[in-house]
Amino acid sequence: MRRRYRIGVLYTRLRVEEKWIFAALERRGVDYERLDDREIHFNLQDPQFWQGFDAVLERSISYYSGLYALRTLEGWGIPTVNTARVAEICGDKWNTSVALERAGVPQPRVRLAFSVEAAMQAIEEMGYPVVLKPVVGSWGRMLAKINDREAAEAILEHRATLGSAQQNVYYIQEYIPKPGRDIRAIMVGDRVLTAIYRNAEHWITNTARGGQGTLCPITPEIEALCLKASAAVGGGVLGIDLVEHPERGLLVNEVNHTTEFHTAQPLSGVDIADEIVAYTLQVARQHVMEGV
Repeated sequence: MRRRYRIGVLYTRLRVEEKWIFAALERRGVDYERLDDREIHFNLQDPQFWQGFDAVLERSISYYSGLYALRTLEGWGIPTVNTARVAEICGDKWNTSVALERAGVPQPRVRLAFSVEAAMQAIEEMGYPVVLKPVVGSWGRMLAKINDREAAEAILEHRATLGSAQQNVYYIQEYIPKPGRDIRAIMVGDRVLTAIYRNAEHWITNTARGGQGTLCPITPEIEALCLKASAAVGGGVLGIDLVEHPERGLLVNEVNHTTEFHTAQPLSGVDIADEIVAYTLQVARQHVMEGV
């Protein structure tokens, strides 16, 4: 008799992606539970409730909420999508850059500094313009394109006065003159499901900031680069952002471990939500088989 798996979906807000995922679970007749991360808590000495799940799919908006949940669940031996290690790498831009560099994946030039003085030196050495990013963050928020020394001094001083430890970690990336677009590819396991161009007149092309999506053909170059980037961070369900450098070709800009796909799914006609559910069931099945 075929085993029926029980899946948990950890989420923060019922976005369209989560609605599609829940619908896919219901179409497949999967026993699942919705786990709002604003309402749950973990009792480290009593994991009984959580051990009823064969796998947990993490869709939290907060990087830290998701990461702590994944670490706790894995500590109890419960398989997760994605793993805590993948979340730790992809949720922090510097960790991502280190992993990509180690694997020889082409990416924009980047530097890290911990003081205003060191950040200024790094920016001056790289040459203007540069992009200053928070090491943790999404949706194109808190990004700053710095065109000259005067702007650098003002922005770095502002960051320094915010007071948080994270704001005193300066992630400085070379500015890539994009052709009015970048590429978001969606990966599940070892497959590149689809890709879209995110088009915008502004240098920030995120769809959350007004970028418009159009379908992007998956070329052999895009597929090979995405597979290499996925292997570098540990694989799973990923959104891989690529930029087209005018001289160096395709570069991996970021890798997202709780990727949104509200634009990619209708544009491509690929049921990305169902593919994510199928992958989560595969992870659950593998875990059960290994435990037999």
